[in-house]
Order: sequence, then C-alpha cells, then structure tokens
Amino acid sequence: MGDKGEKYFDVTGMVLEARPIGEYDRRIVLLTKEMGKISAFARSARKPNSPLVASTDLFCFGRYRLFAGRDSYTVTEAEVLNYFEFFRTHMEQMLYATYMCDVTSYITHENNDETLLLILLYASLRALEAGKIPAAQIRSIFEIRTVVIEGEFVLPNAASHSPAVMTALARIQNAPLSKLYSFMLDEAAGKELAALAHRYMDHSYGHHFKSLDVLEAMGI
Repeated sequence: MGDKGEKYFDVTGMVLEARPIGEYDRRIVLLTKEMGKISAFARSARKPNSPLVASTDLFCFGRYRLFAGRDSYTVTEAEVLNYFEFFRTHMEQMLYATYMCDVTSYITHENNDETLLLILLYASLRALEAGKIPAAQIRSIFEIRTVVIEGEFVLPNAASHSPAVMTALARIQNAPLSKLYSFMLDEAAGKELAALAHRYMDHSYGHHFKSLDVLEAMGI
C-alpha cells in the first residue's frame, strides 16, 4: 500500500465491531496501534465481489489504508494478516471472542496508546483458537489483565483466596502478554478466579455488556 497523499494513512489493527450501513456499506470499529480506537466506513464492503468483504469482518486483523474525510474515515484498501476463520465454525469460542471485543471497544479511545490492549486481545483470541485452556478461564484472565492495563488492579487479601488463585493473579498481573495463557487452573480454582474477575470488572467498569447476556443464556 503505497503513499497516496497526506489524506491517506496506514494503520494496523483489529476489527472490534462491524455493522451494515445502507444496502452495501459497512461501518467498522478498528483498534489500531497508531491511533487507538477509530471508526471508519467501508464502501461497498457487503458486495460479494468487493475486495473489502473479508477484511472488514469482525475479528479480522490486518493493515488498513484509510482516507481522512472532513468528518469520517473511509477504508480504501486492506491487507489481511489473520482472518480468525476458526470462529466461523466454533460457536462457543466465537461468543467469548465477541465479548472480548466488546470489552475492548468499551475501554479504549481514539488517539490513546492502546497497544497493550490490542496485543492482549490478539493473544486472547489466539488462546481461544488453540483450545488448550478452557474458554471460561481465558475470559477470566483477559478480564483481569484489562484491569491491570487500565491501572485499576489491586491484589486482594491472600487470606481470602486459595494459594492457586493468588499464584494465578500474580501471573496475570506480571506475565508478558506472549506468556499470559501458559497455565491452567482446576475447576474449583477456575470458578474462584471467575468470581474475582467479575468483581474486578464490576468495580472498574460497571458496564453491562449485551454480549455477556448471550454467553449466560447459552450457559457457557
């Protein structure tokens, strides 16, 4: 994607939201390394022969060329690096991934340095895809690490929690994002961690995520 003038610029990021606009267009929300969270229109992206069909799907990670209009951005080209096609055929993991995108979209902002949250989201979706750790535990780890990144994390009283969960919290707080999903808890510790994650989310964000309703309705 070569230079086309000052109104065009390139970003690397992931599609957090994708909504139909009109008959053929899409509006997407991208979390980018360069500009934080931004919204952009993708003209004719819903036409079957459009080069932007796949690159503007939810979860898609890639490089995007944007045109800066007076009031909005428009996607003109895209180079896909990962489609995350796995989620198209695995419903449970797709629902967790959608929830993680919703959380990320809620807590990120335009023109903020959101690189850590972008890397966290990507690593979390890769962990869901790998299937080595239960999806519910990936969710708990993801939730708590977002609180860490946002500067809201406070380690709880060790006397109130099992040693396994306290060890897990230390790992979640301090592990490099590339090593974050390198441990697994037993069922009891996993439930304890999930309860803690719920309290962290409620205290830090206090927001009702509709995608969580779907997870709960599915009993997962």
